[in-house]
Amino acid sequence: MADTEPTKRGSARTKARKRALDILFEADLRELAATEVLAAHLDENDPPVREFSVTIVEGVTADLDRIDEVISANLASGWTLGRIPRVDRNLARIAVYELIHTDTSSDVVLAEAVSLCQDLSTDESPAFLNGLLASVVAAQAVTRG
Repeated sequence: MADTEPTKRGSARTKARKRALDILFEADLRELAATEVLAAHLDENDPPVREFSVTIVEGVTADLDRIDEVISANLASGWTLGRIPRVDRNLARIAVYELIHTDTSSDVVLAEAVSLCQDLSTDESPAFLNGLLASVVAAQAVTRG
């Protein structure tokens, strides 16, 4: 079942996105393969890793080069992928993965990413992430148009 409207805080898919973010962030911080970090969390299973979290982590990992290209192509002048804070970069990766590979509506993808960003990042980050992702959505519309 696809998401069609923004979810309530604490929904299963929101929690799955947050857990995927935790795993991707940890991998980025520790400079490990995300699949290695995912495997460790699956082995520990405390708390359990939701299926959607696994899908996101595996999907982002499998298509990371393309996802990073999409993000880089939509950054404002003067910005690079490496300049984006880890939390924001990994939230952008999750959102771009969902935009490219799922039938979740772009409104939901943006709302979920920005909501997590508001909870976990700097005061300026939600506006930055929203602008970046809106640019990605607009570019996709042109490409598909």
